[in-house]
Amino acid sequence: MNHPLPKWVDYGLIPLLNLVTAFLVAGLVVLIVGENPFEAAYLLVRGAFGYGGGIGYTLFYATNFIFTGLSVAVAIHCGLFNIGSEGQAYVGGIGVAAACLALDHYVPWFVTLPFAIAGAAIAGAAWALIPAWLQAKRGSHVVITTIMFNFIASALMIYLLVEVLKPAGSMSPETRTFVEGGRIPKLDWLFELFGSSLGGAPFNWTFFLALLCCYLVWLLIWRTRLGYEIRTTGTNPTAAVYAGIPQVRTIVIAMLISGALAGMMAINPVMGDQARLQESFPAGAGFVGIAVSLMGRNHPVGIIFAAILFGMLWQGGAELAFDMPNISRDMIVVIQGLVILFAGALEHMYRPALSAIFFMRQSSGAPASAGQANTGEA
Repeated sequence: MNHPLPKWVDYGLIPLLNLVTAFLVAGLVVLIVGENPFEAAYLLVRGAFGYGGGIGYTLFYATNFIFTGLSVAVAIHCGLFNIGSEGQAYVGGIGVAAACLALDHYVPWFVTLPFAIAGAAIAGAAWALIPAWLQAKRGSHVVITTIMFNFIASALMIYLLVEVLKPAGSMSPETRTFVEGGRIPKLDWLFELFGSSLGGAPFNWTFFLALLCCYLVWLLIWRTRLGYEIRTTGTNPTAAVYAGIPQVRTIVIAMLISGALAGMMAINPVMGDQARLQESFPAGAGFVGIAVSLMGRNHPVGIIFAAILFGMLWQGGAELAFDMPNISRDMIVVIQGLVILFAGALEHMYRPALSAIFFMRQSSGAPASAGQANTGEA
């Protein structure tokens, strides 16, 4: 039986143990292919944090993962497992592109950005609406419906890029390139303050938008009535019904917020990097968000750190594959998969033992306290 653990163990020690275990197993894999695991770890960290451009790419990837991690976390707090963030990000990209294509010739980027945020959030939420309604009203499992909607979103994106949004005479399935009014500037000045250079990394203002969303999600989940209703529905649906919480409304709203956050992920690659809408821009960020949310214990602060970790794996892994030819990009995917495995599927691996240790400590302290109390009374 698992007993309650201190928060510093639940939110700090257990994720750390899972991460260390994942990297130890990954080190064995690196050793099997004939490379030095310590050198590989050094190259991985150096590629992610050893120079300005590496840090920029790490934080750029982390921005994507923060949005999708928050998307998954909000749904989990309501007892839902939204694995459709990838498709919701796809459709969110359409909302971003619509705003940029309409406004980029007429207004500066900071005027276009609020419309792009609204377009991304509305499109992502709309794509989550049908799975939410099916779950709330029909009992259709949200895992099945959201993963099916990922494929529909991909097909819709290809159709729109080929038949509707592609410029005349272009052979590539993408929109026209946005002019300055549709591009978010990079944060070169921030790196120059510290005597570094961002180089070609597309790190941009969307990172601060992601941090703002973290604060707003924390505010929503733990400081509002709606957040209480979401958490109660996720923890004990029967108690939520007895408490008068409207279950259908709560599920639908939670999924709409989840979809909106996933849709906003599109702002970073579409406006902040590619300056156009391309078919493959999510690049798996929706699925990485599942691991980010689980590793971050579905808390915005934990999600930030987990997103930076996976950003490090993405950027540092690319550098590692270049410096160590025996470690291919597929090997980096294996390492990422191990982190996901131990952070997600095997998350409770250390919990029973730690729970037993802390319970024994508490039990051994109780008789002593009781004995002291009796002695005092005597």
